[in-house]
Amino acid sequence: MKILTANRLGDGIAVWYADGGWAETVDHADLAQDKAAEERLEAIGAKAHADNEVVDVNLIDADIVDGVVEPVRLREKIRAAGPTIRNDLGKQAERAA
Repeated sequence: MKILTANRLGDGIAVWYADGGWAETVDHADLAQDKAAEERLEAIGAKAHADNEVVDVNLIDADIVDGVVEPVRLREKIRAAGPTIRNDLGKQAERAA
């Protein structure tokens, strides 16, 4: 499975494509389970990049863990959670609150 990620151009925040827009959390990102769905997400990412909404657009591997979308690679897990040395900062702190 693949999901679409990027960085929002205005502030650099990592975002994921979900429900027709860019979400700041990966939990409910749109999943591509076949080549056609991957191509659809790639086209969405290319248009958003061309429209100067996002940069560094990529399809990444993801799994469903306990009913929630989760990136597979460590780099992407860190982008989804926030700093690894301060759990009181970033998206992981927002989830704990």
